[in-house]
Amino acid sequence: MPTSLPRSRPADQQVDPAAILRFLDAMEERPDIELHSLMMVRHGQVVAEGWWAPYSAGRPHLLYSLSKSFTSTAAAFAQAEGLLDLDDAVISHFAEFAADITDPRSRSMRIRHVASMASGHTREMLPEALGRDREEPVRGFLLSPPDRDPGTVFAYSQPCTYTLASIIQRNAGMPLTRYLRPRLFDPLGIGHVGWQTFPPGREQGFSGLHARTEDIAKLGLLYLQEGRWEGAQLIPAKWVAEATSEQVANPAEPNPDWRQGYGFQFWMSRHGYRGDGAFGQFCVVLPEHDTVIVTTAYTLDMQAVLDAMWAHLLPGLGTVSPGAGSAHDQLGDRLARLKLPACPGAPAPAG
Repeated sequence: MPTSLPRSRPADQQVDPAAILRFLDAMEERPDIELHSLMMVRHGQVVAEGWWAPYSAGRPHLLYSLSKSFTSTAAAFAQAEGLLDLDDAVISHFAEFAADITDPRSRSMRIRHVASMASGHTREMLPEALGRDREEPVRGFLLSPPDRDPGTVFAYSQPCTYTLASIIQRNAGMPLTRYLRPRLFDPLGIGHVGWQTFPPGREQGFSGLHARTEDIAKLGLLYLQEGRWEGAQLIPAKWVAEATSEQVANPAEPNPDWRQGYGFQFWMSRHGYRGDGAFGQFCVVLPEHDTVIVTTAYTLDMQAVLDAMWAHLLPGLGTVSPGAGSAHDQLGDRLARLKLPACPGAPAPAG
């Protein structure tokens, strides 16, 4: 059964409620940013939470590429259980088509390379992988020779994560959701989730996971706590340290929070690190502030959401301004009344 994180007033955890109000103001000033939910966790306590109706606390969200951070966590369990090793050659887990893969760079690609988007390719490889083998995208991916030596160049590419997810699922003999249920979901009190599949019927890994806002926050809190949960070490602290630190540089990325380096299915940020999905699905972990910030959203300007976090939420961590009591009341009222505007339209037919 799903269980909830403890709740607290922001000021009781040294979070300024006025800072959260300023963040909400900044988001409302941007009609091109449609937030669906917000949750802040500090010192293990939820200090702010809100859903823009019709979104709600119990409604699962499509996480897009934030799904990748859950795949990374599955890989942590799989390595600890001996199902894979980061230094394994990828091809060693696909013996049935090893004879087809003759390029030396493809054969030298290791699991740590696909886990860190450093396969040696210089572009998104999904169209080419599917073009070469739509029924087995891993084979299609490995049939496309890398442009550089694996491990030397960053390129955000869905087949990297799909390959990692495929190795876990074939070695575990079950889908990711079933593998993670007793290891991650049940210990964290995460209820029903769903993960879309991709040929040949494996759960996608790179996208497709549906989960609630609080489920995302729990994953962030697990990493913030270096893999520990209620006194038990669920995933190795060494994995957390490696996954959430730079494994490959990405200085050519255009936005500042996308060129701070990439770990194992986690992005480094100007502050902390994050799981990250298209259109504003964020799980931002700030170890120096003992804080996790989660958003689900629809926007094409994801950098603006992070900019607003740094400008408004970050300064409110560790300090409480005078008048916090009044701001608490305002914040509670505001979070309770969040809703999306109705889509404009007209009767049709006009008559």
